[in-house]
Amino acid sequence: MKTSKPIPKPDEGKTNSLREQAYGSFTEHLLARSLRPGQFVSQRELVELTGLGLGAIRELVPRLESEGLIKTVPKRGMQIAHVDLNLIRDAFEFRLFIEVESASLFTQNASNADVARLHEVHVAIVQECEEAAAAGGIQPELVARAQSIDWGFHATIVDALGNRIINDAYRVNMIKIRLIKQEQTQLNLAVIVPTMLEHIKIIEAFKVRDAAKASQAMREHIISARNRALEQR
Repeated sequence: MKTSKPIPKPDEGKTNSLREQAYGSFTEHLLARSLRPGQFVSQRELVELTGLGLGAIRELVPRLESEGLIKTVPKRGMQIAHVDLNLIRDAFEFRLFIEVESASLFTQNASNADVARLHEVHVAIVQECEEAAAAGGIQPELVARAQSIDWGFHATIVDALGNRIINDAYRVNMIKIRLIKQEQTQLNLAVIVPTMLEHIKIIEAFKVRDAAKASQAMREHIISARNRALEQR
């Protein structure tokens, strides 16, 4: 016997939409540094910041708590995730578990065109940075573009898994990684080119379809980023 699908409540779609808007607005302000790690904030302040109603914010809080982006401190309110040694170690360890294996699978499954595109983008940004440095200095716009390439590179490899559970967990972890980088290890003039060259080493392993070499290069790359973060504590 065929069972009918449950009929959604009239306002269910609107509620879900507001919930996602609230989450998106919160993370946008968090990454834009309107909210800072360790800062205490009230629900009323989040209403003012996001422009959404108190109901949407109240529904947002349990999700943020479960994802570790905020915690409720008795008598003080809600605290934005604090960047400390535990967060750095946990976030980078998560990356190691996910991205080392993702690099191996990407090596085996990525198209030649995708690998070539990654290589082209990275070679171009390295050349542009080296030319800018020789001409007197790398401008903030170029630093921001290199940072975008950095994040996009890692997201591309994990997205290629096609696993929604992993993607959702990885997305939350990368918010924490970006908080860590904002506080300590945002790409800067000293590390842009070395970081891009580490990426190229991984991509070169993709090109020759050497999964073990790609995984090892990814491991070394993430450990290097973790060590930079720990050194600045």
